[in-house]
Amino acid sequence: MAKKVAVLAVDPVNGMGLFQYLEAFYENGIPYRVYAVADRREIGTNSGIRLTADDTVAALKGHADDYDALVFSCGDAVPVFARHAGEPYNLDLMEVIREFAGRDKIVIGHCAAGMMFEKAGVASGRKLSVHPLAKAAIVQGQAVDEPFAVDGNFWTARDEGTIWTMMPRLLEELKK
Repeated sequence: MAKKVAVLAVDPVNGMGLFQYLEAFYENGIPYRVYAVADRREIGTNSGIRLTADDTVAALKGHADDYDALVFSCGDAVPVFARHAGEPYNLDLMEVIREFAGRDKIVIGHCAAGMMFEKAGVASGRKLSVHPLAKAAIVQGQAVDEPFAVDGNFWTARDEGTIWTMMPRLLEELKK
């Protein structure tokens, strides 16, 4: 039976990245729910498309055991997070990432996801593929230049253009 996935989508989310995950999960029978990293379910993509998530990140707190994996779907995460780091939804984001990583769930992301994993305190010693502009921010983990990296239960792609390179192996893992 396929593993169940919780997908975090920031506001604004990178639609190209988010939709690659969702389409692959849908086409491969992998159940998922999308959680907006916001104080509302309605979010947008960085190209202006409006979306309604299944719920907000606050509703995911305390529910890591309901899922086998967590995806952090990047967007304009870093500048938006920097301006709103103290908002309850971003505090919830950090808590959810720590909860999933602490329970050895599969943790997936692309672009600046490695930075968010670092900020949450769960990247120590992990090889992380991150956007080239984010490499300097990886201090506890190890930023790598590969299109994607798998380090234990952490799966990261450099950016939305390289998600497809890790997707076949990720789908195989999620189908186990």
